[in-house]
Amino acid sequence: QVQLVESGGGLVQAGGSLRLSCTVSGRTWTTYTLGWFRRAPAKRREFVSAISGSGRAIYGVEAVKGRFIISRDYANHTAYLQMNSLEPEDTAVYCCAADLTFSDHPPTDDTSYQYWGQGTLVTVSS
Repeated sequence: QVQLVESGGGLVQAGGSLRLSCTVSGRTWTTYTLGWFRRAPAKRREFVSAISGSGRAIYGVEAVKGRFIISRDYANHTAYLQMNSLEPEDTAVYCCAADLTFSDHPPTDDTSYQYWGQGTLVTVSS
């Protein structure tokens, strides 16, 4: 059984930084894509970023480009989302997801991901 556990959320002032972690258990190989999505209050879930098994990274939300960085620790089956220069608009529940199909092109639609974590809340105060 594949499980994803996120951590690292919390309350931060605008301009601050947080690093989210997503650790995968139940798989010994690393050829899967890990993605981050977020859902702000009263808004639809949106794709933030993803990284493929080969390390190819993409970013979805235009507003996070240049501020968020995704990375991956293969040995520990963990993906990270470093979030810098946080803005109140970044307030959301952030979820990580795994796509176990082998591809070097990370999907951006949530229907392509088979496993999801519970999410971690990020609150940015102004």
